[in-house]
Amino acid sequence: MHHPTPAAGVLSRGLNVRHIRFMALGSAIGTGLFYGSASAIQAAGPAVLIAYMVAGAAVFMVMRSLGEMAVRHPVSGSFGQYAGRYLGPFAGFATGWTYVFEMAIVALADVTAFGIYMGFWFPEVDRWIWIAAVILLLTAVNLLSVRVFGELEFWFTLVKVVAIIAMIVGGAALIGFGFTSSGGQAGAHQLVEHGGLFPNGFGGLLAAFSVVVFAFGGVETIGVTAGEANDPKKAIPGAVNTVPVRILLFYVLTLGVLMSLFPWNEVGAQGSPFVQIFDGLGVPGAAHVLNAIVITAALSAINSDIFGAGRVLFGLAQQGHAPQSFGRVSRRGVPWMTVVAMTGVLVVGVVLNAVIPKDVFLVIASIATFATVFVWSMILASHVAMKREIRRLALAPSEFPSPLWPAASVAAMAFLALVLVLLGWFESTRVALAVGGAWIGLLAAAYALWVRGDGRRRPALRDETAPLAVVGVEEPARV
Repeated sequence: MHHPTPAAGVLSRGLNVRHIRFMALGSAIGTGLFYGSASAIQAAGPAVLIAYMVAGAAVFMVMRSLGEMAVRHPVSGSFGQYAGRYLGPFAGFATGWTYVFEMAIVALADVTAFGIYMGFWFPEVDRWIWIAAVILLLTAVNLLSVRVFGELEFWFTLVKVVAIIAMIVGGAALIGFGFTSSGGQAGAHQLVEHGGLFPNGFGGLLAAFSVVVFAFGGVETIGVTAGEANDPKKAIPGAVNTVPVRILLFYVLTLGVLMSLFPWNEVGAQGSPFVQIFDGLGVPGAAHVLNAIVITAALSAINSDIFGAGRVLFGLAQQGHAPQSFGRVSRRGVPWMTVVAMTGVLVVGVVLNAVIPKDVFLVIASIATFATVFVWSMILASHVAMKREIRRLALAPSEFPSPLWPAASVAAMAFLALVLVLLGWFESTRVALAVGGAWIGLLAAAYALWVRGDGRRRPALRDETAPLAVVGVEEPARV
């Protein structure tokens, strides 16, 4: 078995249940809800609520599959290592690098949105200046101990969650008091009065799926935290079970209230739909408060993007799938090289924002959707392979088994296949498949050229549920 060099170090375990729950919420309730939801509403109209529910069910299955594996093998690098262990080394290589790619792309979308939000207060300042400042700040935070990172992420996310609850309660009160807008009196009837529940037909609902999946991208960061959780067997199941339900409630309730207050076709013409709506309501200072909240949301999402990508890169380095320097850990137990590398990617975002026009968001979102779907599919496939192996070798059953096995896993895989087909079907998102296909081709070439020796072996993962004698049987790849 390949042992990492002493320089590879060990990550410090400094994340508790509270940190992990809020981190996953932080990465999923970000730009996708506060900014991206506008394009989903424009595509599907009120039927977007159905899109969020269907995608939410698929996300839950992905999370339960990942949770079962993370409790069984709590390792840094998470699903990249599981894919390598159960589907073969190239699958692990492709999954890990595609997740890093996804986090990089999502972080680019988030820094772009951050620049747009700051423009609300400082229209005369160039967008790229804000983006450069935020990158320097969050790089510094990520180089401190993981506990500092977890604590900051907790407070960032708490601000978002409190704000969303306040919006839901405030919006419901306005509906109760019979508030009137340009579309008439507020109420649930607004959902069907402007062209019905499916104003753009069934095709509109399908078109919304790519933005909706983009919005949920990042929840898989829960699996990445297993290597730094104080007590993975307690923290991971707790986070997996509560987070998808909360995300679904926040998205569906928030957008339901939003479209009951204003006609769906007036949402999100400029900037964040939330700022626009509370501005339109004439609540004094509300737009400024909300702008501060969406800025916090973007900061929190970028923060967890840097964390997630860094930890998976660390896992890749341990397997021989990334340069050894990515496996180096600072005195505080932080893989510092990976943080620096992510900063480099975000600097590219500064350049893109300086030269590319504003429609960069949809392109970035569609490419991120491809990466998200790929990673989720690999999580589901690794889980299926693990379940088969448990049955074949009569291993100890999992402590946190995925429900409705195998029907729900098959349904989730079918849904992800549909999303990929839809990316190619609609002209505006077709670029994602082209970039995605080129990316997988690039990975295959990189693997063939640079990965040698131990990197071409299945990683040997410690099975938390099995006695050592069984581990030897279960993992013939060990040498």
